[in-house]
Amino acid sequence: MGDPPLSVLARPDGTVTASPAFAPEGIAACVRQVRDHAHIVAGPTGRELGLVTGPRPTGDVVGTLPPLYPEWLGGRTFCEAHGVRFPYVAGEMANGIATTRMVVATARAEMLGFFGAGGLALTEVERAVHELATELPGRPNWGVNLIHSPNEPGLEHQVAQLLLRRSVPCVSASAYMDLTPAVVLCSAAGLRRGPDGRIVRRTRLFAKVSRPEVAARFLSPAPPGLLRPLVESGELTAEEAALAALVPVAEDLTVESDSGGHTDNRPLAVLLPRIQGLREEITRRFGYTRAVRIGAAGGLGTPDGLAAAFALGAEYVVTGSVNQVAVEAGLSDDAKAMLAEADIADVIMAPSADMFEAGVRLQVLRRGTLFAQRAGHLYEAYQAHPSLEALPTQLRTKLERDVFRAPVEEVWASTRRFWQQRDPAEADRAEKDPRHRMALVFRWYLGNSSRWAITGEPTRRADYQIWCGPAMGAFNRWTADSFLAEPANRTVVQIALNLLEGAAVATRAHQLRTYGVPVPPSASAFTPCRLA
Repeated sequence: MGDPPLSVLARPDGTVTASPAFAPEGIAACVRQVRDHAHIVAGPTGRELGLVTGPRPTGDVVGTLPPLYPEWLGGRTFCEAHGVRFPYVAGEMANGIATTRMVVATARAEMLGFFGAGGLALTEVERAVHELATELPGRPNWGVNLIHSPNEPGLEHQVAQLLLRRSVPCVSASAYMDLTPAVVLCSAAGLRRGPDGRIVRRTRLFAKVSRPEVAARFLSPAPPGLLRPLVESGELTAEEAALAALVPVAEDLTVESDSGGHTDNRPLAVLLPRIQGLREEITRRFGYTRAVRIGAAGGLGTPDGLAAAFALGAEYVVTGSVNQVAVEAGLSDDAKAMLAEADIADVIMAPSADMFEAGVRLQVLRRGTLFAQRAGHLYEAYQAHPSLEALPTQLRTKLERDVFRAPVEEVWASTRRFWQQRDPAEADRAEKDPRHRMALVFRWYLGNSSRWAITGEPTRRADYQIWCGPAMGAFNRWTADSFLAEPANRTVVQIALNLLEGAAVATRAHQLRTYGVPVPPSASAFTPCRLA
């Protein structure tokens, strides 16, 4: 059986140390003591290796690993730049699912969180920004999402102006396929030189990317063709534009792999090294004095997932799907319960509301909802027919009965009222363009399906659109029968601390394995518990 891992031996100087562990259970116990030195010792024959933690033992010590803290897993420069203790970001789930409560909680726990402004009206975003600025005065570790809105460029620009006007410290740009005036404005506004001559940013821009060509645009300086009009409109000074030509658009680049919501379903182990190599190439080309920090998102629902991301060189991690079951998340209890039943394969791709006409898809929960199938039928109808009037009678009847639950005319009237308030130009265009009118009617269902999940509309449970990636299923398996299995314990901070603590344990297990220590698989199995 081997020696018990925590029995003690007296040293010649009178101090006490634990005896080495050679049995699997003893080694596993030592692995989990990540905050102690781990000493690798040779056994009596010299062939077997064991572990002892704490003070250096007597005998044949083959090697020693220093203490390991969750705070040290990512890049130290990330924590220094954003005034945080942990290299951890709670991501910006749209429609306010990433609530102000969530952002406040993560900021106070010395992490970073983004409010999910995507899909919200300007007044709702303004209200959230005011609340966050009031709750977190002077703190640099919070931010708001700026989502690419190709159908509403005016709204995108207004949100950017709002975030700058209210001095939001961090902005996370997501779903961008190319740079826009709004995102360049957020990057360049307030640039200045410090006393030491280095360029100082007022707003720290994060960019979430899943394609190398998009990453290259954010890694490069803003192009003159976008800077010049902003100077001419008075939104940027000539000095700000000149400095913007010397620095990357974003200094934090989040590489998003297979995730919930908008995703290209790319594997992190392929995507992250590719973009890290691109960063090195572009840094040399432009002679940057500071390297862009690269983080990882997508598929991060367990400690092993986080540990793998850090092992690949991620300087920070961003979680998304799993935070939707947090107490602070702006999702109904019913939708949270559905997420808690998901396994890793219970996800599916479906048409997105914001880029419906372009055929862009996003990843959603499949288990317990018919949203993906019904949204898919709408997109097929949009592709096959030029207008609502051209829909075959049988198809129109089916859509009215099963999807809209109302006559098409009634849905259009509701849609028209919505766009007359939000963007009258869209309503006017739809009156003249039958195909666009059809797209807006179909988007009525896609937009409302997310809101039904947020409000918990009981009559529309089968239509819930819940953004979800495979990480949710992995999280459910990891937390089963543990402290985090209880919904009341699933605060965004407890989720984060347990993921990070477990990632530290998994990292220590891997370190020792590479030294030849016979680390059992159970050593990496961190069970969630209450952490402070």
